[in-house]
Amino acid sequence: MKTASRFTDFSPYTPIEPFEVLSKRLGRDPEKIIKLDANENSYGPSAKARQALAEIRWPHIYPDPESRALRTALADFTGVPMENLVAGAGADELIDLTLRLILEPGDKVINCPPTFGMYSFETRLNAGEVISIQREPDFSINLDAIKLAIAEHQPKAIFLTTPNNPDGGFPEPETIDALLDLPVLVILDEAYIEFIGAAGGRFGEKLSRIQQVPQRDNLIVLRTFSKWAGLAGLRIGYGAFPNWILSTLWKAKQPYNVNVAANVAALASLEDLDYLSGNVARLRAERDRLYDRLKSVPFLHPYPSLANFILCQVENIQAIELKDMLLQQGIMVRYYDTPLLENYIRISIGRPEENKIIYETLMQIASERSLT
Repeated sequence: MKTASRFTDFSPYTPIEPFEVLSKRLGRDPEKIIKLDANENSYGPSAKARQALAEIRWPHIYPDPESRALRTALADFTGVPMENLVAGAGADELIDLTLRLILEPGDKVINCPPTFGMYSFETRLNAGEVISIQREPDFSINLDAIKLAIAEHQPKAIFLTTPNNPDGGFPEPETIDALLDLPVLVILDEAYIEFIGAAGGRFGEKLSRIQQVPQRDNLIVLRTFSKWAGLAGLRIGYGAFPNWILSTLWKAKQPYNVNVAANVAALASLEDLDYLSGNVARLRAERDRLYDRLKSVPFLHPYPSLANFILCQVENIQAIELKDMLLQQGIMVRYYDTPLLENYIRISIGRPEENKIIYETLMQIASERSLT
């Protein structure tokens, strides 16, 4: 059988390897691997979520196709009517589903790289064309260039991560307001909104746009349980959608997309917000502490972040070489070597003892390589 011609030169999304694969490849027990390469929550899920998983009553029965109990709890959590909320197998599924509904072959989508790779991947997968508007050197978006691109290409949507991955920056509220005033569907990915800090509220409520969705026709907000709730392995996310797309969305959605385990773990997480907000606060404090430490590493230039990771430009050594040296010590980080991120690494925030080890290892490398 022949593959569709548009997939001939299709570049796949590169996922991060799981613990069991890493453990086998490195010859190390999972407990001896410091995994800081995928922005996972090193504290894991709450005890209530673990207990709920252990006590699943009907794993042999198909889940609720509408995730009604979860959406009801999410309505309380977000302040968005249940009717405007849709749960998914991670936010990735909802990105794909949204584009599948709004794109015809050749339709344009604006992307602002460097950013999360799934936006361009899913656009191409759904026969769309990516219009890339490169970010400024400080990773802020180029609003003037976006306005020109919208006027020229009439795109169906624009993606924006708030805070952005991989740099952790957050656009000014006025910038988001300006985007929402343009004739384009704005898809905000709030995967890291909970890590913003006190200025953003307990879970980023003050800077989130999710409560605006029911009043706007051109705004979709996506969220995930992967980061703040430690449920990355269960693939559970949700989105707030405007009224005009909901009926079609429900028709096109896979009927049992949220499995029973993900559903009960998400519900239990929403019943354990004090514990999870404590973990988020600890990760924020560690992020700020690690950032200050990384500034003293002679060959790194870290960028301030509002997410659960820190992007660092690497100097006087190749990022891939640094990644491999850390790997030999059982430390996993993400590295970049692209035209827009030439010689960078990204370090996810771990527990205090993990952050201490990576800092000391980096300083040891600086000493051994005379990079002081």
